[in-house]
Amino acid sequence: MVGFDHSMNNSEATFDNSVMTEFLERVVTDGGAAVAGLTTALGDRLGLYVAMAGAGPLTSGQLAERTGLNERYVREWLAAQVAGEYVRYDAEGDAYLLPDEHAAVLADPDSPTYAVGTFRILGAFYDKEDALAEAFRTGEGVGWQDYSRGLFEGTATLFRPGYVAALVSEWLPALDGVVEKLERGASVADVGCGFGHSTLLMARAFPQSRFRGYDFHGPSIETARRLASEQGLDDRVSFDVATAQDFPGEKYDLITFFDCLHDLGDPGGALRRAEQTLAEDGTCMVVEPNMSGEVLENINPLGRAFTASSVIVCLPAALAQKGPHALGNHPGEEAERAIAEEAGLRDWTLAVEGPTNRVYALKR
Repeated sequence: MVGFDHSMNNSEATFDNSVMTEFLERVVTDGGAAVAGLTTALGDRLGLYVAMAGAGPLTSGQLAERTGLNERYVREWLAAQVAGEYVRYDAEGDAYLLPDEHAAVLADPDSPTYAVGTFRILGAFYDKEDALAEAFRTGEGVGWQDYSRGLFEGTATLFRPGYVAALVSEWLPALDGVVEKLERGASVADVGCGFGHSTLLMARAFPQSRFRGYDFHGPSIETARRLASEQGLDDRVSFDVATAQDFPGEKYDLITFFDCLHDLGDPGGALRRAEQTLAEDGTCMVVEPNMSGEVLENINPLGRAFTASSVIVCLPAALAQKGPHALGNHPGEEAERAIAEEAGLRDWTLAVEGPTNRVYALKR
């Protein structure tokens, strides 16, 4: 569906039962997926997918024993997984199998195809239905910090595989001269770092450089510090609470904004701060969803997921900050480019474009 026929008025339109039936089937399918999503979240949270990965066929009793869970609940969960075709069932042996190809999506955090982060977020999304309904009426926002922890954990889990797959191997090499600086020893600020996955990936790849991650959300910074310590990187990586408009430091060779600029109420203030703190030949890297500012161009599965999440968290979070902008996650490149130019970062280049992200290089 890409539009409607302007030549017909309501009196000329006829009700098409086949169209209605097809759409009803889609809504029922969507409703089933929405309900089943919680079982996926439980499978992830309780380690059921991990326990099945590479294990071959298992009975419900064997899976319950592996996970320390109640067999009756596990059996019911498996039935739902079979109905959704996530898990295969052998009736003769009364055994269940998670195919390796499915495990790469559901059970391996280091796989670039790992996609369960979306389902970790669901609880936090649905929990805010009342607050969002009120925001629709008042025009007020819902702050990022007001959502439950599932949003922070799920977001970090959702975006990490893409960063693992592309950040060091594709995105940074696409920025003119940046990799050479990082190899020699550069100063880097990762703004809006969340749990710090992007920061730590860069730090591991470039041991001569020093990295500072900033986020206004204290609990996320605490998690980032713990991860840095666990990975043995806290000698050259630090994490501190700061907003995108007032993060400290100066003469950064690289400043990064990973999938967060559109969430800010004042993205121009953030880019002005970046311009002020960049070294003379420094680069600002902005990673944003690969979405169009044209509504009809987002009619695809990824577009649907992104635009829906914009309604639920991106736009409300920006409005809660009461800044001059509330972009949502699909404002279009031109809108963000205009904000960057006003902030003094007038050299704007699309460095890399992938299925889910666009990577921009900004300079003075």
